[in-house]
Amino acid sequence: MMREFDVVVVGAGPAGMSAAVRLRSSGLSVLVVDEQPAPGGQIYRAVEAVAPTRIGRMLGEEYLAGASLAESFRRSGAVYEPLTQVWQIEPGWRVFLTHGGRAEAVRAKRVVLALGAQERPAPFPGWTLPGVLTVGAGQILLKTSRQVPSQPVWISGTGPLPLLYMAQLIRAGGKIAGWLDTAPTDTFRRALPWAGAMLAGWKDIRKGLQWTSEIKKAGVMHIRGVVNVRALGDGRLQEVEYTLRDGTTRCEPAEVLLSHEGIVPSIHMTRALDCRHTWSEQQSCLVPDVDEWGETSQQGIFVVGDGAGIGGAKAAAVRGELAAIGVAHRADRLSDEVAQSQASALRKQLRSLLKLRPMLDALYPPRPGILEPDNETIVCRCEELTAGDIRKAAALGQPGPNQLKAFTRAGMGPCQGRQCGYTIAHIIAAEQRRPVTEVGFYRIRPPLKPLTLGELATLETESET
Repeated sequence: MMREFDVVVVGAGPAGMSAAVRLRSSGLSVLVVDEQPAPGGQIYRAVEAVAPTRIGRMLGEEYLAGASLAESFRRSGAVYEPLTQVWQIEPGWRVFLTHGGRAEAVRAKRVVLALGAQERPAPFPGWTLPGVLTVGAGQILLKTSRQVPSQPVWISGTGPLPLLYMAQLIRAGGKIAGWLDTAPTDTFRRALPWAGAMLAGWKDIRKGLQWTSEIKKAGVMHIRGVVNVRALGDGRLQEVEYTLRDGTTRCEPAEVLLSHEGIVPSIHMTRALDCRHTWSEQQSCLVPDVDEWGETSQQGIFVVGDGAGIGGAKAAAVRGELAAIGVAHRADRLSDEVAQSQASALRKQLRSLLKLRPMLDALYPPRPGILEPDNETIVCRCEELTAGDIRKAAALGQPGPNQLKAFTRAGMGPCQGRQCGYTIAHIIAAEQRRPVTEVGFYRIRPPLKPLTLGELATLETESET
């Protein structure tokens, strides 16, 4: 018999946990499913196990704040099922899951998607070599396995995450060979329009300055004005080559290179559900359209956290609570007056937390080189297709991403375009001299995650009984 819940929450990061806690306080039945083995999401990954340890203290207050939220989530009474993948959502709403090799469909009156963000795919020559990872991957290893690289690492990229990770790595005893800073050189001018927001968000600015101070004290070599990066090696990373704005090219020995060029909302599930999205010109990515409660254009589907727009862990938690209030209101558990009253302070808090976001978007725009990589650079890792392969196909008439998918198989691998979608769209736009908003994005089809025939067979067997 199919299980039924008032709400299914997908994701147990700060937004998903906060939504679940608030939903349970309204008396709603809640199922929370998450791919990870424990609650926390990326920002609070493994926080329950790591927070009491020496590494937990070194990760800082930003990380430790997740421990109390995870505790409240555990006590909330929500049904929590980790190591569970959602591979399809159908109108009704039926949510299709796999767990432990078995598939199941559960019915929900409403669905809250707390999918978070992903690191922006940033292809560059050699990025598929062993020894080259993202900063986010390095941080996952630090949090879950307490792994500190034995050799000094190179950091390439820009944004708050590299600063945080470098500070955390230094506290944990790691060493950094150098930071290849790809941020624009005119950052001061870019920040000026938001001087007032900087004053209002001084606490967050102070955190960034503290991380920078720790990095300087550790003697990290900071190389500004980097416009291109290449990873070189025979079978694995051996050297990192970089080009400065003045055209100077340098090459350094390297064993580990961690890259990062910002984060973007995870949109595959909202795209598959045909929710409306808006193109962000500043960050060159799609963002779901949501109302004041986080509800999308598909009635009953809510998006919270960084999946609704990048804002950070604190903003994600607030968005989760606001969506929970909205769901309770739609379910007639709260009157309009009570819902608006409960939401008032949260909305004020959210506005405050998001004040710095336009400044950060202006300070750290996508680097042009990652949007239009060289011909020899692999852009679709699953099918090993280069930018040159995509350009050749894009020149055959005016195919869009979905037609090009049929021509080349780009976007048909296990990641389903998560790692190549934006790059492919920008290459097509440049080759055809069209705006990227006109080119569009892949049409996302289920299953949203790899699914075996054996798992499908269990779903059919259970539906017959």
